[in-house]
Amino acid sequence: MKTGGLGGANTLTGLKFERKVDFQKLLGSIPGYEVKKVSSKAGMGVFFEGKLIARCFRKHDFYQFLTESKVDWEKLITTKLLPDDALLVIVRETLFIIEVKYQQVGGSVDEKLQTCDFKRKQYLKMVSSLGLKVEYVYVLNDWFKSARYKDVLEYIHSVNCHYIFNELPMAWLGLPVKKN
Repeated sequence: MKTGGLGGANTLTGLKFERKVDFQKLLGSIPGYEVKKVSSKAGMGVFFEGKLIARCFRKHDFYQFLTESKVDWEKLITTKLLPDDALLVIVRETLFIIEVKYQQVGGSVDEKLQTCDFKRKQYLKMVSSLGLKVEYVYVLNDWFKSARYKDVLEYIHSVNCHYIFNELPMAWLGLPVKKN
């Protein structure tokens, strides 16, 4: 277990992130998984052994999902938030907002990490009428293990948001793993 993180995982039980990652392709590469369009629904369907278990949304796809669900987001928040990736895990009734942040030098990402509480609450406003919970998680690279990030990482947890390093465990998301 990494200090303050969610722990590590191997390629069969976790999604390993790199600098440029396509979350949907990464998920579809796990044994037993397939990511494909679901008829006229927004985003992509995530299937495990042929059964729809989740839905993925990128950027504007999330707002198409809200429209499909008859949620008028403009009456709830004033500015669109565009998630890197959002994963609706159906059985958990939970929307995971997944933001991948990779750095090799200090920069604007430093301050963006401090916005998770506000953004999580905005997403919650948009999906609470659907009975959904929201989990906001940063996937960070090792750059953020530096002592200079101690305060911001503590803050992220203090406001009920999450961060992990390099991998996103399938079990934490509530997604099944193919048995050997």
